[in-house]
Amino acid sequence: MDTATVVDIASGVVGGLAIFLLGMKNMSEGMQAIAGSRLRKMIGLATNNRFLACGAGAIVTSIIQSSSVTTVMLVGFVNAGIMTLLQAIGVILGADIGTTITGWIVSLNVAKYGLPILGVSGLLYLFTQRERLRYAAMAMMGVGMVFFGLQLMKHGLEPLRHSEDFIAWFSRFEPKSLLGVIKCVSVGALVTAVVQSSSATVAITMTLASTGVIGFDTAVALVLGENIGTTITAYLSSLGASTNAKRVAYAHVLIKVIGVSIAIMVFSFYMDLLNELLSDDLDIKKRIAFSHTLFNICLVCMFLPLRNPLAALLLRLVPDKPHKETRHLTFLDVRLLDTPAFGIQQSFDEICKMGEGVQKMLGWIKALTQSSDRQEDLERKVFHREEILDIMQKEIVEFLGHMLSAGSVPHDVMAQARRQLRMADEYESISDYCAAILKMDLRLRQSGCKFMEDGVRDMNLLHDRVVGYIRIINEAVSAENTDILIRARSEGDIVTHMMKDYRRAHFERIEKEPITPLCNVVYVDMLQCYRKIKDHALNIAEALAGEK
Repeated sequence: MDTATVVDIASGVVGGLAIFLLGMKNMSEGMQAIAGSRLRKMIGLATNNRFLACGAGAIVTSIIQSSSVTTVMLVGFVNAGIMTLLQAIGVILGADIGTTITGWIVSLNVAKYGLPILGVSGLLYLFTQRERLRYAAMAMMGVGMVFFGLQLMKHGLEPLRHSEDFIAWFSRFEPKSLLGVIKCVSVGALVTAVVQSSSATVAITMTLASTGVIGFDTAVALVLGENIGTTITAYLSSLGASTNAKRVAYAHVLIKVIGVSIAIMVFSFYMDLLNELLSDDLDIKKRIAFSHTLFNICLVCMFLPLRNPLAALLLRLVPDKPHKETRHLTFLDVRLLDTPAFGIQQSFDEICKMGEGVQKMLGWIKALTQSSDRQEDLERKVFHREEILDIMQKEIVEFLGHMLSAGSVPHDVMAQARRQLRMADEYESISDYCAAILKMDLRLRQSGCKFMEDGVRDMNLLHDRVVGYIRIINEAVSAENTDILIRARSEGDIVTHMMKDYRRAHFERIEKEPITPLCNVVYVDMLQCYRKIKDHALNIAEALAGEK
């Protein structure tokens, strides 16, 4: 084979593969932008019901066209603590079926229409102003690129069917024996691990088969290996994640390795079954797509009833660490950077946790201020929680900043991100004022000063009212209730009037019965802290409602 031919083959294959992968990315991002909120709800259906979880995984993966993206998201969800290992296993099994849709798309003999589809949708993408239509055009542009990339790869590989050297070399990998099957599986796994896209390697396998370079049995063996290679993406995403998230990645690997190992042992019977079910007259690409789907359906049938034993095995293989693991939101940025529709939900869950955190701090503060004795352990909890909320706010800002700068982000996701940035800042400010109240109380204790009985009563009433106000705001945030603003303002006005009335009553009391300057300053500052907490909570309601 001369140098010019090698260059032509390399150009066609590499260029076609690059266009194919870019098309898959555009198709996935376009579909996520169009159906992101629905996909989030669908993933939320992944309950402990194994069939619902499996169905959700299959549908979501068939829409976003990537089992790797789905499993990477699952690692992120489990790492964030919003999905259990059992639920994730069910979704993984469904994703294995959903990813076979790509093979069926590739098997369609419409490659010649790739360039026209790409041209029309590309022009629509460039010149339309409507966001939803623009992302639909982006998805169709991805479809056109997939077909056009396939056509380029097919033309690039055609000279190989006449190359005696290549045919002689590739004959070493024919699955005529157990060793030959293992060789084919290994090649498929290795290439897929490097490319990190089973869709791409399945497409290459189909193209090789359609040009007559490899036979049907070799293609089936290569596809088996590609099922193993695709697990590398989830495995890499689990590095640095929590123990439970690692188990999700290992579950994906274990399911594929066990399934492929069994298929290798019964490969000749498996081929007999495929040849019995499929006519030789059927297009070879459709036969390969069928074998891919059949294998993954068999995996689901095998492991879905064994979900609990599989989870127990993973608990033994990946035991819990002896110390408590600290989870950080920033663990999610790499995994969900390419899926903003899902990433925005993760940061929202963290903001809800910030709301729960400040509510706990206020509860601890009341217990500390009403106690006659110091409770140093509880004091440390308050200050530690304030540090945690500082870190969470920083991580949310970094996460959303990376996500917004990652590329194509739908307008509604950008709007949500801006609201979340503001809410995270407001919750962090509330935690600062909670810590300030405790510091003032400790300062009073050290000086030996005490408030008057009427002052203590007023302070407790104001505290309870502010706690109730925070609870109302937190419930609205959790429910994403954008109609909360009217109630938030009216309840906030009550808090402000209470604070002013109690401050006026305090000044009237000290005219009759003077107190130390320190006690006076601390009392007024505490009242002001509660008002500031209310103000920041009202800002959260305004951000939720989309104001300012």
